[in-house]
Amino acid sequence: MANSPTDRPHRVAIYATPNIESPWWAMGSEWLGRCALRHQDLPQPEIKGVDAATQHHLTAEPRRYGWHATLKAPFCLAEGVDLEQLRLAVAALCTTQTAFDLPDLQVVRMGQFLALRPEKPSPDLDRLAAQCVIRLQSLAAPLTPNEIERRRAAGLTPAQDALMLAWGYPWVLDQFRFHFSLTSDLNAAPDESVDRLVSAAAERFSRLPPLRMDCLSIFVEPAAGADFVLWKQTGFPT
Repeated sequence: MANSPTDRPHRVAIYATPNIESPWWAMGSEWLGRCALRHQDLPQPEIKGVDAATQHHLTAEPRRYGWHATLKAPFCLAEGVDLEQLRLAVAALCTTQTAFDLPDLQVVRMGQFLALRPEKPSPDLDRLAAQCVIRLQSLAAPLTPNEIERRRAAGLTPAQDALMLAWGYPWVLDQFRFHFSLTSDLNAAPDESVDRLVSAAAERFSRLPPLRMDCLSIFVEPAAGADFVLWKQTGFPT
């Protein structure tokens, strides 16, 4: 597992990630071109008709965050809370969980970017995400006025605004949309390149077995703007 960062990183996040021994972890990290566990760049898979520089550019944003699906979005630790307290809280949460398989994942366009999303709802997944949001909120620092205004600039609905103020993020609970981000903003990308990315991702990830949800991962952003790294991964009881 990754070397321990400072007890006061810039931000932390609770992510759903494949077990680090799973082919899902290896294939997802290779797609993005970076392993968030080992802090190293990886060669990306070749995509016919998309040159390497374009591919690298179109995956830049998710590459910084590492291969993951968000359960509790990045947040600053509350005053007096350190990483060990967060680790213990996440470990306690894990003891209450049971592993389950996700529904099949499909490549979809979510607004401006491509993502892998479950083909059908998963009550187990929704419950897990809600527990992460609610049970860990006491460890999070309140949003600053600048953070609130930045979120509101995205054009939140009244319901999303209320969720942001209560839980630090607008897209939680009934607004939750589980996904693994595959690309950055594609609005300026040629349609042909987007189509090739969709085809390549669909072919690549459809070869894998169902994705088992059997752990929670703590990611840290050591300093503002730094790449997120996988710090701790805690499994559910067997």
